[in-house]
Amino acid sequence: MTQPMPALFLADSLGLDFLNSIATLADTRVDWLEDGDGLLDWLRQARLVPDDAIASIRARAIPGEIDRLADQARGLREWFGGFVRERKGHPLKVADLSTLEPLNQLLKREEGYNEIVARESDASSPLQLARSRRWSSPESLLLPIAQSLAQLVCEEDFSFVKACEGPACTMLFADHTRGHARKWCSMSLCGNRAKQAAHRQRTKPAHHAA
Repeated sequence: MTQPMPALFLADSLGLDFLNSIATLADTRVDWLEDGDGLLDWLRQARLVPDDAIASIRARAIPGEIDRLADQARGLREWFGGFVRERKGHPLKVADLSTLEPLNQLLKREEGYNEIVARESDASSPLQLARSRRWSSPESLLLPIAQSLAQLVCEEDFSFVKACEGPACTMLFADHTRGHARKWCSMSLCGNRAKQAAHRQRTKPAHHAA
């Protein structure tokens, strides 16, 4: 069943947003990849797969095929989430490469190609070279996810990959703030709850004295 609320993209890294596709919100566990429909909806919201490609693959899939793909996506999320949580807060090392072999195997399935397309913005040339991908099977939907995970590994400083400090929150994020002082997945979620809890703690003694 597709989740009734939109997915959250708060991590400043699409790879981490994928790991955050399962989260605890208001003490309730939410999994946006719970089934095939949930996976397709998350991919659409993440803008990783064009709407026409999603519609085409949904129409061609045999019964149960997209649900099985969601199961693969959850397995990828669990495995890679373990990798990130074990190494967050510290720079990655060359020795970590061997652990990433399953991700490299997935990346090798890429069916990408270059093509000349119209340039959207004004420039000296109206044409540009763009990277495109063939959506030949349901499994191809995992490839842009794999690419986002690879970009996380290769482009982010894991020293600043953090877990939200909310007591029950499981979300991860890349801290791109000045001074790297970010503590919360979102001020509107865990940040405000922490402020409210701190305020109650400060005013509690005065309340009892009254």
